[in-house]
Amino acid sequence: MARKETKGFVQLEWICPNCDGRNPGPIKTCQNCGAPQPDNVQFHRAADEKIITDEKAVAAAKAGADIHCGFCGTRNPATASTCSQCGADLKEGKARAAGQVLQSAPPAPKVVTCTNCGTENPGSERMCAKCGSPLPRAATVPTQAAAISAQAQTSVTPTNTAKKKTNWLLFGGIGAFLLICCIAAILLFAIPSKTLTGTVADVRWQTSVPIQEIEPVNHSNESGNPPSDAYNVSCREESQEVCEEKTIDKGNGFGEQVQECYTEVTQYCSYTVDEWNTIQTYTLEGNDLQPVYDSPNISGDQRLGSASEAFFVFFNTNDGQLTYTPGSTSEFQQFDIGSEWTIKLNAVGSIVSVER
Repeated sequence: MARKETKGFVQLEWICPNCDGRNPGPIKTCQNCGAPQPDNVQFHRAADEKIITDEKAVAAAKAGADIHCGFCGTRNPATASTCSQCGADLKEGKARAAGQVLQSAPPAPKVVTCTNCGTENPGSERMCAKCGSPLPRAATVPTQAAAISAQAQTSVTPTNTAKKKTNWLLFGGIGAFLLICCIAAILLFAIPSKTLTGTVADVRWQTSVPIQEIEPVNHSNESGNPPSDAYNVSCREESQEVCEEKTIDKGNGFGEQVQECYTEVTQYCSYTVDEWNTIQTYTLEGNDLQPVYDSPNISGDQRLGSASEAFFVFFNTNDGQLTYTPGSTSEFQQFDIGSEWTIKLNAVGSIVSVER
């Protein structure tokens, strides 16, 4: 069972859907445009989040999810019984969603460029020091308002444009390099680059038939449960504590930082099982087109394993002797001694295909 420990509370932030301004989580109206915080706005973790120590802020964080008035939509603290805006009974209100585990915020950049005037501000700031416009959140997809403002100010921020062009050039260069490598590999190994006429000078086959017998096999320190037919079983357990830190949305502009720990137990077993093992292999070889397999005698506690075969065809060409390995018996039996074949080679001299 997981053990949960509260480490403290942090202040979250929210993005105004009206002007894209970044606001502290507990603030009920946008500091930039004055728009009220919508009841469905999402809270985010701040890049520079710190555990709050102010007693009033801690009490507000512990109070629970805020309530949106069912009549005027005003956001009220969980401890309120009537709306601070219209005085309505908050029993008709709706509590904000809470309990969601919030993802870590991207690291705060050293500077954030204002999309309105192009001024560079410290990465931790929410408002531009020069024009007062809201600064974009680090490493997020630009919202519609920010995109429109950025288009209007393209001439003011040539440095950012140059960086974007540089990134695209870098990614494009890497992609082009990988594409060239793939094309080169295809040209070297898959595409024929030379055609020869070859005459079959010799063929050879080899077949193998294994004899198997049940033998005891020892396994040591295998994780998990042993097989049902195992014997001489000896198991041990190793445990370790695994902890994970999470920030949980409290629904009131604050996040609760908790550490959840649980004990992870892994079982390791040593045991013996009886398995079929190859004790001897019977091999036959020949230089004709009729491969055969040995038929060894076996006792009652033995069995024949899966037979295997290998085929080789030797061609005489103007470039010397080449060796081809057919993939099946039926293909191998086509290569009559003295027959002529068209052989296609790749750039490194390996056979790509053989055609009659």
